[in-house]
Amino acid sequence: MSEPYTAIQVVMMPRDTNPHGTIFGGVILSYIDTAGALAARRELLIRKGNPKASFVTVAINRVEFKKPVHVGDVVKFETSIVRIGRTSVTVRIDVHAERGAESIHVTEAEGVFVGVDLSTADRKPVPLFPEQA
Repeated sequence: MSEPYTAIQVVMMPRDTNPHGTIFGGVILSYIDTAGALAARRELLIRKGNPKASFVTVAINRVEFKKPVHVGDVVKFETSIVRIGRTSVTVRIDVHAERGAESIHVTEAEGVFVGVDLSTADRKPVPLFPEQA
């Protein structure tokens, strides 16, 4: 696995709450999805991969909500690259809520992101690195 990278850090706002007064799981899932795609893109750029590859989500394999997130929490979406395939990148996303001086591991997930060429009509998966073409 790669070194952790904070892809997103955001303050949770009242608009993101559910009827229980905590943050909707769907809000967290949306940020997980974005953080995973950002991490995949970053890794591709660091490794000088295919510049035409844009990442789309194929799967969020596993999500585990461990603890609730509250309004005012600063939530960090920390990513690590698990695997790089011919056309896909698997990313682990760990979610931490900073509540004052405390950091709480609230959620974890793993997502698979596939590189596609958005300039083509069919948007089929493309090799991420020239030697894989």
